[in-house]
Amino acid sequence: MVLAFSAGARKPAGVADAVILSDGLPRVLSDYRFFKDTSGWQPNDRVVPYQLNTPLFTDYAEKYRFIYVPEGQQAKTNGDGLLDFPVGSALIKSFGYEDDGKPRLLETRVLLHRADGWLALPYVWNEDQTEARLKVAGERMAVTFTDPSGQERMINYGVPNKNQCKECHALSGAVTPIGPKARNLTHDGQLADFARLGLIDWMPEVEYRVPVWGEISAPLNERARGYLDVNCAHCHNINGSASNSGLFLTYEEAMPVRIGINKRPVAAGRGSGTHDFDIAPGDPDGSIMIYRLNSLDPGISMPEVGRSIVHEEGVMLLRQWIAEME
Repeated sequence: MVLAFSAGARKPAGVADAVILSDGLPRVLSDYRFFKDTSGWQPNDRVVPYQLNTPLFTDYAEKYRFIYVPEGQQAKTNGDGLLDFPVGSALIKSFGYEDDGKPRLLETRVLLHRADGWLALPYVWNEDQTEARLKVAGERMAVTFTDPSGQERMINYGVPNKNQCKECHALSGAVTPIGPKARNLTHDGQLADFARLGLIDWMPEVEYRVPVWGEISAPLNERARGYLDVNCAHCHNINGSASNSGLFLTYEEAMPVRIGINKRPVAAGRGSGTHDFDIAPGDPDGSIMIYRLNSLDPGISMPEVGRSIVHEEGVMLLRQWIAEME
């Protein structure tokens, strides 16, 4: 994980707490002073980098994540679940691809915890990589990159608009962080580091961790459930925007029918592909889940936002999981 570049380095003041808490929509990312440099790589004081065990798939883009908690405050831990961040906190996530051996940023999304709740805003980087500007309406851009298999890809990368950010981050209608759950933050002793830095109130005892989905030494069921939790459950949960589907894909869900096994869709249509069940045990080709993950049709594909290509490795994992079901 790249954390710093020397180019454009400067020595700014600390993070601009007043900007995070204000009612306005800052036009440029640098207004927050999350980074010491203009290229968005050297985190400022109390801006802490982190990684998820299993990250969301976004067209193979690399993601660079940071947490900011104001001086004198701490995030509260909730067992294995989502950290509870105090007002004034921010979550910063940059997306990019390797370009001649160096990462090149496309966008940075911020979640700001203000007095009236969380606010999600997207910022798009300029060609010179010296500033990212607010794009409330989102943006599309042509991107060429090499995927993990070595294949060159040309895609129409999508930066979500402000409302799309809200759709994915909505729980019971309120914007909420979805990534930093203790069970998905066990990489390289991060939670212990957070506790040592005073970022969280105590070091939680994680009863179960979300395994890296490609970690073949981990049980197949846990890898598949972890993949669904990260890529689908932010909408497919009892309080999410897809709650009316009756399909709940959180890691905690224990009822087989609620994760789709032998479950008929609430509303049949193009999205079902004439298949009967969300998950047909032993039959990945007859499962609606695989049909939708394999599609790029806007009226069929799932997730609806965040990808313009099929995550072939993820689909392969879920196909194997369903194929081995009895």
